[in-house]
Amino acid sequence: MRKLCVILAVFACSTFFAGSARAQDTVEVFGGYSYLRPSLAVQATIVCPVGTLPPCPVTTTDTHPNLNGWEFSGVYNAYKWLGVVADFSGHHGTVDGASTHLNAYLFGPQVRFPGRVSPFAHLLLGGAHETVASSTTIPVIPSSASAFAAAVGAGIDIHVAPLVSFRPIQIDYLITRFGSSTQNQPRVSAGVVFHF
Repeated sequence: MRKLCVILAVFACSTFFAGSARAQDTVEVFGGYSYLRPSLAVQATIVCPVGTLPPCPVTTTDTHPNLNGWEFSGVYNAYKWLGVVADFSGHHGTVDGASTHLNAYLFGPQVRFPGRVSPFAHLLLGGAHETVASSTTIPVIPSSASAFAAAVGAGIDIHVAPLVSFRPIQIDYLITRFGSSTQNQPRVSAGVVFHF
C-alpha cells in the first residue's frame, strides 16, 4: 500500500509540473557504482553448553560491513531547477561469512542549479529490503525484512557532451528502520548521466 501511495504521489507531481512548464521538460537517467556502509544487526546462535537443552542462546551483534553495488535513478525535470526522482540501488557483500544484500527504492523532489557544473540536492522517501543468508564460518541465522527508508543527499554533475554528464560524486545519508530501530548509513555513488 505504501508503494502505491508513493507511485501515485510521483505521478501527480509530474502531471502537475508538466502542465505548467511543457517547454522545459527534460529527463535524466543516471547509472553507476555505489558504496554503502550499513549498520546491520546480525543474529547468531551460540553453541549450547554441555547439559543445556535447546533452544540455544542467540546473540545479536551490530556490524558495519563494506557493501559494493549499483545505483540507478531517473529524474523528470519539470523546471530547469526542480525535478522528481525515482532512485533504485542494490548493495551486496559478506558479514561474518554470510552473504548480505540491501536494496533501496526511493522517490522524491530534487533541486538543481543548471550550468556546465551542476550541483543538486534531494530528499527521498521509500523502502528498503535486507537479506542476510546463512554463514559458512559461524552459525548466522538467515533473515529477510523490508522497512521504511529515506535519504537526504547532494551531488554534482559535470557536462562533458551535449547529452552526457559525469557524476564524480553523490553522497547520501541513508536512513532505514529495520527491527524497530533506526540505522544511519552513508551511501556514496559515481557514474554517468544521460539527458533526453
